[in-house]
Amino acid sequence: MRSKLLGSSTFRLALLYLGLFAASVLILLAFIYWSTIAFMSDQVDTTIDTEIVGLSEQYRERGLNGLVRTIEDRIERNPTSSSIYLFTSATGRRLAGNLSGWPAAPADPEGWLDFEVTADADTFTSLRARARVFTLTGGFRLLVGRDVRELQASQALIEQALWWGLAITVGLGLAGGFMLSRGVLSRIEQINVASRDIMSGDLGRRVPTGGSSEFDELATNLNAMLDEIERLMAGIKQVSDNIAHDLRTPLTRLHTHLDSLRSMDQAMEHPDARSRLERCIADADQLLSTFNALLRISRIESGGHELELTTLSPATLLADAAELYGALAEAQGLAFEVDAREVRLTGDRDLLFQAVCNLLDNAIKFAPADSRVMLQVSETHEQIAIAIRDTGTGVAPEEYEKITQRFYRSEDSRSSAGSGLGLSLVAAIVRAHHGKLRFSQDGDGFTVAMDLPKVAPVAEAAQR
Repeated sequence: MRSKLLGSSTFRLALLYLGLFAASVLILLAFIYWSTIAFMSDQVDTTIDTEIVGLSEQYRERGLNGLVRTIEDRIERNPTSSSIYLFTSATGRRLAGNLSGWPAAPADPEGWLDFEVTADADTFTSLRARARVFTLTGGFRLLVGRDVRELQASQALIEQALWWGLAITVGLGLAGGFMLSRGVLSRIEQINVASRDIMSGDLGRRVPTGGSSEFDELATNLNAMLDEIERLMAGIKQVSDNIAHDLRTPLTRLHTHLDSLRSMDQAMEHPDARSRLERCIADADQLLSTFNALLRISRIESGGHELELTTLSPATLLADAAELYGALAEAQGLAFEVDAREVRLTGDRDLLFQAVCNLLDNAIKFAPADSRVMLQVSETHEQIAIAIRDTGTGVAPEEYEKITQRFYRSEDSRSSAGSGLGLSLVAAIVRAHHGKLRFSQDGDGFTVAMDLPKVAPVAEAAQR
């Protein structure tokens, strides 16, 4: 697990960002270090220059003895001061100061020198100093400096703090990268485990969710996809079962009729031959209608049928469908009542007309004689509803999700003609238009409505 974690792309990406961040921190700390040390060193040099200027004025105003007394007074007032003084004659004889002798370190061209000495026992034990040499009139030499041990200690402390800061940054970065990679790998492993279970046949397995991160959104989308796949797989299984059940009867009848015709002497002259042939043709037509409906549903759901979007009038669709089914409705004593507002809708006219015809055909089948079938169009801000309402017994609410499944027949409709594919085709057409098929029932009848967006997304509709 650890090797997998360290070799993961998330951990490598965390290391990359850690390297960039560490480099940025190092540059920042180096800038702070050099700025701080340079400032402190400049302060020391400025203090030394200021003292040299002051002592030079003392020498010009008060002479040799006055300068000596000034240096000795400063040492006596503050014997533990970090200031360093040495005043010598031209021959090198010590006249005043708290150094026992001239430092051996050479001075640079500007007179600056850094050195380590053991000073007078009463004043210093040892020191590291930075000083500047100044030559006075008459060859006298004046050395003024400061003990820089505190400066060097501060420098060392700053260096140590900077290195510790860098180390802590890297350590926290590694720990954060480890924890981040572990969390990401844990979520990915959950998805992998769920995927392996699904590949093993557990189609009900889902990716666990429990938060609001991007992984939870991904898991939610994956679960929705798996739900749809499971629904489609169940539909395929149900289709297979229903095909075996529903198509067996017409195939058996067709076989029986043809076998009877074959066994008849002078079959075509037999008085029952024509009626048997008509029944064979009717059974064959029913089979062809069933397979054509299945093929059309599959093409719509798989995206094989690209929507031909046009701007159309739902009221005109209902009027055309009512005219087409008018004779059939009149034969059953039914009347159509159209309540359609004149609105515009973007969709595939042929598919929507097929959907309306299927709904109207169902309404005619199940509406009682001498009743009315309502054809309605209503509009909201974003969608248009095309509804067919009859006064039949309708469908129980617990069957709403089942009646759009292929070959599903409710108990009340099993005795009626049909293959059980009408509402399946309607549902496929509505989904292709990004709409919703809605069922409702009240005391006066049963309503099926297609809630469709006014403008169907062209790109998405073409992909479905």
